[in-house]
Amino acid sequence: STRLEDLRVKLENEGLVNISYVVVNHQGTYSQRKIHLLKESVSEYITVYQQDEQEADVWTILNGNKDDFLIYDRCGRLVYHLGLPYSFLSFQYVEESIKIAYCENKCGNCSYMEPDIDDICENITKKADEKLAERESKPNGQHVHHHNPHRLRHHH
Repeated sequence: STRLEDLRVKLENEGLVNISYVVVNHQGTYSQRKIHLLKESVSEYITVYQQDEQEADVWTILNGNKDDFLIYDRCGRLVYHLGLPYSFLSFQYVEESIKIAYCENKCGNCSYMEPDIDDICENITKKADEKLAERESKPNGQHVHHHNPHRLRHHH
């Protein structure tokens, strides 16, 4: 979760603001007792949500597991559902998915689009392309794809 904070800061520095980050704590008693540790490890910019034991489990409803990342667009539509190992923050998948959800109209136009996001997104795409070109010029014979949509479960 400190990694999530690092990612939040990194994205904010790149201009991706107004993203809501929510950590959903497990329902079990053990997890409930540990919630203060969870809250201490993230800043006040990341919401930690404690599920009620009496209510239906969020992860069951969302058809996911506790380490999954669900990434929604501005209109609240699910753009990506990442499970392990793609949800490890040491990889680029979560970051890339957030950027795509932020910058591309994957689920069609959204009335909440902000006019000033174009420059930010153009910048991000340019950086991604540069990084890609840089990787492709290394003669290791391995071709790196920008993102692998078939690896991510994609919701329309």
